[in-house]
Amino acid sequence: MRTLTEKKRTDILNAATTVFIEQGYERASMEAVARTAGCSKATLYNYFSSKESLLEAVVRTYGTNFLTRAADDIYSHENLHLPLSDRLQRFGEGMLGAMTSDWKGLQLYRMVIGEAGHSDIGDIFHESGVRESMNALAALMEHHIEAGDLLPARPDLRAKQFSALVRAEADEIFLLHSMPVYTRSDIITMVKSAVEIFVAGASPR
Repeated sequence: MRTLTEKKRTDILNAATTVFIEQGYERASMEAVARTAGCSKATLYNYFSSKESLLEAVVRTYGTNFLTRAADDIYSHENLHLPLSDRLQRFGEGMLGAMTSDWKGLQLYRMVIGEAGHSDIGDIFHESGVRESMNALAALMEHHIEAGDLLPARPDLRAKQFSALVRAEADEIFLLHSMPVYTRSDIITMVKSAVEIFVAGASPR
C-alpha cells in the first residue's frame, strides 16, 4: 500500500466535491474522481473503499461540518450556564453563518436534494453529520422541557422547529444562481428573530 498523506486525502476530497457537484452522485464515478485528483484508482481506493464512503467524507468536510461545529458550541464549557435563548443564539449563528458563506457546501446540499428521491444519498447525508447535530440540539430542548422552560413536546420536534426558523430568511439562497452577501450583523439579526419567535411560541405562558 502506498503511503497515505493528509494532503493527498484533501486533494481527493476536493476532486470528489467537484465531480459530485458537476455530475451528480449517481453519474459520478471513482474513475472520474481519480482523474480529477490526478491519481490512480488504486491510490483512490487506498483512501476510500467505495463511492459511498467518499461521499460521506465529502459531506462531512464541506456539507455538514458547520452543523457539527454549531452543535459542539452548545455544550462548550463557556456556554453551559447560559440561558436557553443565548445558547440557541450561538447555535443559530454558527449554523446560519456557515450556511450563508460556504457556496461549495450549499451546492452539495442542492445535489443531495435533487437526487434524494432516487438514491440513498439522502440517508448518507443525514447520517454524515445532520443526525448527530440535531440530536445534540434535541438534547438541549429536552433539558429545558424537563426544567419547565419550554412547553411539553417531542425534543426532536422542537429542534426541527428551531432549525427551520433559523433558516427561514435565508432559504432563498438555495434557489439563487449566486450567493448573496450576508454581514455578521445580518446573521445576528436573523437568528435573534428566530430565537424570539421560537421562545415566545414554545415557552409556557
